[in-house]
Amino acid sequence: MGIMKRMGMIFRAKANKALDKAEDPRETLDYSYQKQLELLQKVRRGVADVATSRKRVELQINQLEQQGTKLQDQAKKALAANREDLAREALTRRSGLEQQISDLQTQHAALQAEEEKLTLASKRLQAKVESFRTRKETIKATYTAAEAQTQITEAFSGISEEMGDVGMAIQRAEDKTAQLQARSGAVDELLASGALDDVTAGPNDDISRELDALASSSSVDAELEAMKKQLGGGDAKPAIDAKKEDEA
Repeated sequence: MGIMKRMGMIFRAKANKALDKAEDPRETLDYSYQKQLELLQKVRRGVADVATSRKRVELQINQLEQQGTKLQDQAKKALAANREDLAREALTRRSGLEQQISDLQTQHAALQAEEEKLTLASKRLQAKVESFRTRKETIKATYTAAEAQTQITEAFSGISEEMGDVGMAIQRAEDKTAQLQARSGAVDELLASGALDDVTAGPNDDISRELDALASSSSVDAELEAMKKQLGGGDAKPAIDAKKEDEA
């Protein structure tokens, strides 16, 4: 298989796939129904045209018959007046009219047969168009229901494009929330351990820390003094007091 032939086949396959994807069966059915209506209208116009021609031939036949009757009367009058020559001429003309009438009657019969044929075809076509319209509406309703059912099923299963985007957005929101919660917990731990300073703490916090430190130191001194009393009596107290006085 040549390269050009393969390229042509691939192009046709992709074009056919694109057309199938873009095609809406409901629109195709409506278009087909519209074309059938146009065809039915053409057939009806054809029936009307044939009927008009048939009627025109009928009028011509009536006119020729009236002329024939008139020539026959004239022939009778001419014969009564002993004008056989005029009577013969009148009858000769009447004979010519009868030939024309015969030809027109043949045309009339053909037109009438054609009219009946087209009328029957028009009725059959109209019945088919009506049947197609009923079937078309049924197919369209079924297709619409199936399409809606498919969309609902895809939405519930989460494979539709819209619901897929919603699911991804929810997942991203959950990930960001978990990230923020983990970061907040880590900062709280660092602040509690003293690795980070609380920039929002006011001056009262420093005073509280100093008071706490002083209270802790006094507690330690009292405890140390009590231990010294237990071990060596009350001599150690003056030494400690003297040491504090020296340091002051």
